[in-house]
Amino acid sequence: MSVQVSFEEFKNSAGRELQPSDWLEITQQRVNQFADATLDHQFIHIDPERAAATPFGGTIAHGFLTLSLMVYLNEQHSLLPDGLKMLINYGSDKVRFLAPVRVGSRVRSAQKILEVTHRGGPNWLLRLEVKIEIEGAAKPAVLAEVLMLYVVE
Repeated sequence: MSVQVSFEEFKNSAGRELQPSDWLEITQQRVNQFADATLDHQFIHIDPERAAATPFGGTIAHGFLTLSLMVYLNEQHSLLPDGLKMLINYGSDKVRFLAPVRVGSRVRSAQKILEVTHRGGPNWLLRLEVKIEIEGAAKPAVLAEVLMLYVVE
């Protein structure tokens, strides 16, 4: 659940680590649906038999599927300042895919607010470090700097 905070607390939240999201299982059905939506049907994502013979030992999620799940995972514990009118995905400054996400594994996001910048008028830009962690794995699947534009009254 997102965290409601005062506008002052929001403006001064740089350095704050947010609670990790719940774990989410990566199913073959979700991977197949993403393959269909993006027309990326590489066998390492959709063919369990062929993928079993690779170093991955089975099918893996698309890196961009894992990245796209960041929106759902992050919103579970994002900061919502008083007076928030709108929250917009503004982009990413850095995205790295560090470890494969095997089908059947579970992922979650861990967020740290790096910077809060006033962009004029009602606009505030948050720069977040986001890790998509794989349950039981030493390395995260994704490490990214994500930008979120908050429009606050």
